[in-house]
Amino acid sequence: MKHVVWSFIAILITSLSATAQVRIDEDAFGESLGGWKKRAKQAAEYPLSGSEYRTYKPEITPTPDGGIFVSLRIDHMRGWLASDDHAVLEITVNSQGMISSAQSNIAIQGRSISSDLIRSSGEVGKEIVGADRAVQIGTDLVADLSAKLLREKIVEAGRVSFPAVLRHNYNLLFQSIRVEKPAPPQQDAPAPAADPKPDAPTPPVPEKPADAPSSPAPPASPPVSEPSNSSLEIKPYHTPKPVIPVGKQ
Repeated sequence: MKHVVWSFIAILITSLSATAQVRIDEDAFGESLGGWKKRAKQAAEYPLSGSEYRTYKPEITPTPDGGIFVSLRIDHMRGWLASDDHAVLEITVNSQGMISSAQSNIAIQGRSISSDLIRSSGEVGKEIVGADRAVQIGTDLVADLSAKLLREKIVEAGRVSFPAVLRHNYNLLFQSIRVEKPAPPQQDAPAPAADPKPDAPTPPVPEKPADAPSSPAPPASPPVSEPSNSSLEIKPYHTPKPVIPVGKQ
């Protein structure tokens, strides 16, 4: 009994301390971009807004609070005679699978344009939660980068649309977040106690009914009487007289 009680307590403590696992479904994310078919199957290339872009597989690092930090590299492919532009998108996902912050950096012609660290914000005393928070972070990130690119007087089409490409990857990355709950530990069932081996059943002895007639006794043999001497009559022996024929006398 004590073994069962301690096993139950151990399972309860384990289930309370177990946390959900957050991850990025890289296969689903790659398929949404056309598949990991380039650069030794480490990158996906796709057209967007009339230009060509390349996204590499994300680099993922766990965070102390049970979430993940994701770093994503994106290239603007400008052709054989021009250098590609590069961008890095960084997002932090909490242990519940929600994006809590995002930041991006774009390198164009040796110039680096970095966004602010965008966090969720809302009304005073009210925090945006769930998918609305992720949408708000993505919107603020694109607005911040677009404003800084405009100040740099960037006019090339593929470069101007770079913030929109980052938002495209941001949305697909958010849809690829998976939260998996750990499976509950399996409890080893206690071995059932061995039942004692039953004795061989004793055949029941039929009871004799009270009113049952008793079996008749065999008839007694008649007594054999021996002849008594007193009952024997002894008669005297008489010698018969000879018969004399008539005329011979």
